[in-house]
Amino acid sequence: MTSKSREDAQHPPSRCPDNSAFKQQKLSAWQPELTPASVLSGFILIGVFCLTMGVCLILSARSVKEVQINYSDKCLNCSKLRENSSNWNTECLCSADFKLEEKIQGDVFMYYGLQNFYQNHRRYVMSRSNAQLLGRNTDIRNSNCAPFSTYRNGTPMAPCGAIANSMFNDTISLFYYTNLSTAIQVPLLKTGNSWWTDKYVKFHNPTSHNLTSAFAGTARPPYWQKPAYLLDEENERNNGYINDDFIIWMRVSAFHTFRNLHRRLSRTKQFADGLPAGNYTFRIFYNFPVSRFKGKKYLILSTVVWCGGSSLFLGIAYMVSGAVFRAQPLKKPAIIHLKLLERYHRFQKKFFSTRKTKNLECEVAVSKSSSSSGTSL
Repeated sequence: MTSKSREDAQHPPSRCPDNSAFKQQKLSAWQPELTPASVLSGFILIGVFCLTMGVCLILSARSVKEVQINYSDKCLNCSKLRENSSNWNTECLCSADFKLEEKIQGDVFMYYGLQNFYQNHRRYVMSRSNAQLLGRNTDIRNSNCAPFSTYRNGTPMAPCGAIANSMFNDTISLFYYTNLSTAIQVPLLKTGNSWWTDKYVKFHNPTSHNLTSAFAGTARPPYWQKPAYLLDEENERNNGYINDDFIIWMRVSAFHTFRNLHRRLSRTKQFADGLPAGNYTFRIFYNFPVSRFKGKKYLILSTVVWCGGSSLFLGIAYMVSGAVFRAQPLKKPAIIHLKLLERYHRFQKKFFSTRKTKNLECEVAVSKSSSSSGTSL
């Protein structure tokens, strides 16, 4: 055994951290001293900020113009027809009339709303194949799509899963009456309504020279009236898995009552400034049944503001938070607690300074004794 190996055996490597300011936790740090004045002023400032934001949000939400129509009650004949699934191929047209007392200026969005439709069920949320929606050639028999994965003859469904199978499929048109007898169709945009990340990242069509051959060997879901490559016969680029209506439906809601964006107003010709006041009619090809789960269907025409739509929840939440923060300084127990906390910090600071002084005195005494002993020797 060499001398170096003997030294390593006698002195094993140290497990102590390096003698650096970072590893020895000697970096300079800042710790605020909480005094009654600073804490109470912080509560007041936060409370004022939250109250101001709450008032602004509520005023902005109240400035949204919105028209909501429950058309499931106005289309009772079609609703009864759709209760029998054997009538799926029978068209049923109904209409819902309404009147705009005031002009709706700016961008107008059309939503469809569903009530009592639970999309948040765990098995429903998982019933999809993300690999299939990305356009990959995958075996959906091993996916979470069952029982909406393949037919009895083995033909795969495209798209598969319970979410896709239950897609909202009412066809809705909006008409404006220029006079008592003449109605013109309001131009509405079908595309540009989904999120960019969904349209170009999460959803892709299978690669092929055309969409019909890309979906060859597959079949539409049981409750669909058209195959995926014919969802939009007017726009070839809005078909398959990248259809805007399909993408929006596949983003499931957390609550049983929700609304999804369906169309946007095309601001052209006499609708360049928005929707003029007057009489309107929704013409609906009723396909989506809701009576079995005691649901309701709505059509909403709405504008948006910088903070979103007409929901008051965020503004009320800010108001409540601001009131709580603003009320804290008025509580006597809180003031007493802060005063006691200040006394504790003073005592702690005095204690450590006294302890540090004593340690220095001890070090001086030890150094003196060691120097005197060395002199005597």
